[in-house]
Amino acid sequence: MSSNRLAPEASPYLRLHASNPVDWYPWGEAAFQRARERDVPIFLSIGYFTCHWCHVMERESFASPELAERLNRDFVSIKVDREERPDVDRLYMAFVQATTGSGGWPLSAFLTPDLVPFYGGTYFPPRDRHGMPGFARVLEGIAQAWRTDRPRLLASASEIGNFLKRAVQPPPAPADFQPSEALANSWPALFHHFQSSYDPAQGGFGGAPKFPRPAGFAFLLRYARRHRGRPEAAAATAMVVDTLKAMAAGGIHDALAGGFHRYSVDAGWRVPHFEKMLYDQAQIAIACVEAWQLTHDPELELTARHTLDFVLREMASPEGGYYSALDADSPLPEDPSREGEGAFYLWTRAEIETELGAEAADFCAHFGVLPQGNVPPGLDPQGEFTGKNILYGSRAPKLDGACARLRRLRAHRPHPPTDTKVLTAWNALMISALARAAAAWDDIAYLEAARAVAHFLREYRTAQGKLLRTATVPAFVEDYAYLIQALLDLHQADFDRSWLAWARLLQSGQDAQFAAPEGGYYSSGADPHLWLRLREDYDGAEPSPNSVAAANLQRLAALFDEDTYRQQAESLLASFAARLASTPEALPFMAAALETAAAAPRRVTLAGDPNADSSRALLRVVRDRFLPGWELTWEPASQGSGAAYVCANYVCQLPLYLPAELAAALD
Repeated sequence: MSSNRLAPEASPYLRLHASNPVDWYPWGEAAFQRARERDVPIFLSIGYFTCHWCHVMERESFASPELAERLNRDFVSIKVDREERPDVDRLYMAFVQATTGSGGWPLSAFLTPDLVPFYGGTYFPPRDRHGMPGFARVLEGIAQAWRTDRPRLLASASEIGNFLKRAVQPPPAPADFQPSEALANSWPALFHHFQSSYDPAQGGFGGAPKFPRPAGFAFLLRYARRHRGRPEAAAATAMVVDTLKAMAAGGIHDALAGGFHRYSVDAGWRVPHFEKMLYDQAQIAIACVEAWQLTHDPELELTARHTLDFVLREMASPEGGYYSALDADSPLPEDPSREGEGAFYLWTRAEIETELGAEAADFCAHFGVLPQGNVPPGLDPQGEFTGKNILYGSRAPKLDGACARLRRLRAHRPHPPTDTKVLTAWNALMISALARAAAAWDDIAYLEAARAVAHFLREYRTAQGKLLRTATVPAFVEDYAYLIQALLDLHQADFDRSWLAWARLLQSGQDAQFAAPEGGYYSSGADPHLWLRLREDYDGAEPSPNSVAAANLQRLAALFDEDTYRQQAESLLASFAARLASTPEALPFMAAALETAAAAPRRVTLAGDPNADSSRALLRVVRDRFLPGWELTWEPASQGSGAAYVCANYVCQLPLYLPAELAAALD
């Protein structure tokens, strides 16, 4: 089978299209130059490795000789991995959302040879179907319009481009911005938003489909800490804890191996979309750690450990770091020539009874297994789950042995394909998760794993003093922001000041490459091929890099007693003041950072012999607590009783020697 230009690409998603008859180009000057030479429009297709409908469009359209012939004749076709090039994806997704009112993947956009979009959408079936225009008709219509009505297309492209430039230009930052006022205005509204959309019966927010949104958890836990002792604090805590427990007991959680699927198609977390993303595992684990520090609920620790252990066991790259994702689709065990969504995870009752024997009845009762299958027909529009069962139910220690036996049996099935990209940003989130779990539970294995990833990124994701996103792609602002956060978290776990030195160096690099004149940071560096630089202002599946940067700068201010960092943080927050005031629900992670900005810099410094019982007891007081906005440092000594210094606004109180005294000061 012949290959196209995507065969040598590093991205597994691009290589999935290497055998297409489409004459694909990767994003780059060669493609742009070819479009200019041929004087034809560009067809830009953006997706990612675990995207179900990307796979469908590849099979239906891009593997079709007829449709490939049309693409090759009338267009220059470019394929982009959105996870490798989030800058390209964000720009053209903004266009599609502005012109169609919705977005998603695969993203399909048509551009001038100068890369300005004039028409776009998402998935197109090969022929007209269910009210959707067929890809063949779209291609023919655009090719005809390019030949006969080009001035109108170019005018439309110019108009849309100007509209987007105006739309993304933020209002001026208020000259009198006060974090305390912004906090007072945004926090009650944001809490009410979550409270009004919360599903008390099944956890989560809104109806189906339900997505985890860890940025919302981060805000609610900080809201609970700030308002402790009041009814709204209990409500905020319950929304997070009950949602995490409902997720852990649902089919969105892999009961056998751990880890969470991307989202649930129903409101009860039972029927997932089966892809597993690294960033979900990391952020859900962090939410569990923070919620445990607030409540000491053992179920939260169990869920976090189950999730982290899954990543360590099944997503680790032999070179170091962690893979990006496991696909939702996998070969059918009964017919590996065909694929189905969730095929790796589904069970018939007969399979379970054959493997577990006498234990099967208890197992099936606990995990909702039925002879006829347990997926309601309304949640199985493709008929892929007929007669099959999705395991759902909370962890039960008495069934751990049965789960282990089924996990070993499942290991012999064809595995879901793995996206083997090792992305800096997502690995940084894993460092944070491992470091926070290591500190909370004194787990040296998690600490060593976090250190190993950090060492890998330092050795293999830096070049000529700059950070890389992959081995070949320069880093974007989220790679910098998430890694700075990770290094600050890692320092909190092992007190190695070399992590802080690296974090400061990265912050300087982030400032130099991405700082926006209006405040905050652009998503990408200066690039002549991108006609618009965007500032991300939404905390979605991952938090906005601007939200993370606001917190990072305040943490650096507390650790280094440098008010310059604090001023940078306030300037960033001021540049998003209008967004925080009008739609705080768009930026819950940034809203959480407002609380730290409104308070004085806070730090606990421990001094003494790290191995002394008195020192360890003081350290445990800090790590047992959820203390957002506080940083922890250690000044080691070869001997002497431990002492704790509680510092605020660059002034430290007299030393405290007893755990009870420190607990009282922190509480």
